[in-house]
Amino acid sequence: MQISFLEMFTPKVELHISPQAQGRMLIIYTGGTMGMHYDPMVRSLVPFDFSDIISTLPELGRFNLTLELISFVKPIDSSNMKPSHWIALVELIYQQYQEYDGFVILHGTDTMAYTASAVSFMMENLNKPVIFTGAQLPLSEVRSDARENLVTAIEIAAARKNGKPIVKEVCIYFNHALMRGNRSKKLQSSHFDAFLSENYPNLAEAGISIEFNEAVLYSPPDKPFRIYTKLDSNVLIVKLFPGITKEVVECLFNTSGLKGVVLETFGSGNAPTDAWLEDILKNASKKGIVVLNVSQCIGGTVFQGRYDTSRHLEKSGVISGKNITTEAAITKMMFVLANKPFSENVKASLEDSMRGEMD
Repeated sequence: MQISFLEMFTPKVELHISPQAQGRMLIIYTGGTMGMHYDPMVRSLVPFDFSDIISTLPELGRFNLTLELISFVKPIDSSNMKPSHWIALVELIYQQYQEYDGFVILHGTDTMAYTASAVSFMMENLNKPVIFTGAQLPLSEVRSDARENLVTAIEIAAARKNGKPIVKEVCIYFNHALMRGNRSKKLQSSHFDAFLSENYPNLAEAGISIEFNEAVLYSPPDKPFRIYTKLDSNVLIVKLFPGITKEVVECLFNTSGLKGVVLETFGSGNAPTDAWLEDILKNASKKGIVVLNVSQCIGGTVFQGRYDTSRHLEKSGVISGKNITTEAAITKMMFVLANKPFSENVKASLEDSMRGEMD
């Protein structure tokens, strides 16, 4: 029996109610390093009680905001994040959308860019901030980055201009930078500047004050908010490398039920010109398997057809992913394949920017 998304969350807890509350924020805790502390009994990090966070972070009580918390019943390491969790998050935000002015999602860093990308595609006409954040060190650590990340993420979610939210999209806030969620990648596991948005400017920089780059903020259509709750996981990421064999690629493309492949190519979208690779790609196209070309490089874009080493991809029916990240490419493919009207013209849907994920 399929579990209701509500069964995945604890009851809401009031963290702080300001007498002069100028907004209402919902903090959603999924798990991850931010909410951990060291338990000497088990000699490892375990989740702590987030309902008592005001005593740990008294500065949250200085916001003129009502802060409420809801968390996964079983907080998870983000390595265990699955599409079912993405669906639950989107359904929760949809259910609570009218009650809150913004949402802050506490998430482990390892798969945060995947979750932020997926959630951005699943929410259409979002007109409120959804800010993901986390930490490289637990909140209980003396040198933790959790404190600044959480406090500033809430402040950004609460920021308004002329009575309207400044941010109206899914973002990641980390180490003084606000980034578009579906443009972000995790690049560091041992430094505080864990995330980078190489192909798109930061949306804001937090120093003494928070400076918003309003020219690059996403402007959604003024239409009713809606969500999509279907994702198709019959997809693969295939990373090319010098020496990759026909047998390996054939095996991957012959995966039962396969509907889409994100092909990570070299440089500006180049791949070996071996005849066998072109044959595999052409056969995949005939079988209706969608192949999306993305670059292995952190920055730059795919110029499919510029060189001979990418011209054969175009002839084989491969779609150019332009400057989309791998994280956004695979989650967008899951979304497009599962939902009408996008699934009715997959090529056009993948080539066009939906939520500012590509140029």
